[in-house]
Amino acid sequence: MILVADSGSSKTDWLLHIPQQEPVSFKTSGLNPYFLNEKEIAKIIHDQAPAMLAYAEAVEEIYFFGAGCSSPDRHEIVSNAISLYFPKAYICVDSDLLGCAYATCGQEKGICCVMGTGSNISFFDGDEIFEGQHGLGYVLGDEGSGTWFGKTLITDFLYGRMPVDINDRFENTYHLNKDIVIKNVYQKPNGNTYLASFSKFVSEIKSTPYGQELLERGLLEFIQTNIKSYPEYHKYKCHFVGSIAYFFGEELTALCHQHGVKTGKVIKQPIHDLMAFIVKRNEDLS
Repeated sequence: MILVADSGSSKTDWLLHIPQQEPVSFKTSGLNPYFLNEKEIAKIIHDQAPAMLAYAEAVEEIYFFGAGCSSPDRHEIVSNAISLYFPKAYICVDSDLLGCAYATCGQEKGICCVMGTGSNISFFDGDEIFEGQHGLGYVLGDEGSGTWFGKTLITDFLYGRMPVDINDRFENTYHLNKDIVIKNVYQKPNGNTYLASFSKFVSEIKSTPYGQELLERGLLEFIQTNIKSYPEYHKYKCHFVGSIAYFFGEELTALCHQHGVKTGKVIKQPIHDLMAFIVKRNEDLS
């Protein structure tokens, strides 16, 4: 059996491949080793995925692709946590960007973009990813992400920059004040996912002038800052993974077209495409 995981900062999708059977899916919270240590990751797996752990003895290989898994020490944090429950399995931990590349490009060259809770980008040469200077996180980067939109909405609200009707709607939906925001962003863990939770409000107001301007500004900032930083971006298909890219795919595709960006796949969750790639690659190598 093969277990594959795609982990963002908000949630982790797990898919178990069982030969001659339908795959079995599981979900846990996001397992980002920048925000969680080994014990915290292990506890989440134990508490949120007991049904998955029932297969522990039978799982032979685990491929984990996650946000924050961009260095060997972060790989080790996740690998150690998983190995507590799957001691017999071969465990491979790598970046969510590589998982994005496998799910969208397969073995072809292309640009891979993650636009979910956070955002990131890499160039895939058909074998390896090249991350460049991006992935600065929700304080310094995450252009066009759920966190970016949530942060912009909250600051517009607290600074009184929203149109009156939008302001009233936002206030009646979330009942926020400065103290609540400061506590959740600066004093509690996972400030990025807290901010990203407000991004769904963009869907509710995207037909308004304020919503349209906000959406275009966020998506365009991702295109200008990330995609256009690659001198030859116009030569390759640009693929997108994540909830922001998926739910605002029409607007994103239109803006890409205006700026000479060739769009490829736009998928919400890469887990099924990722599993298909892993299984086929293993079969080709065997």
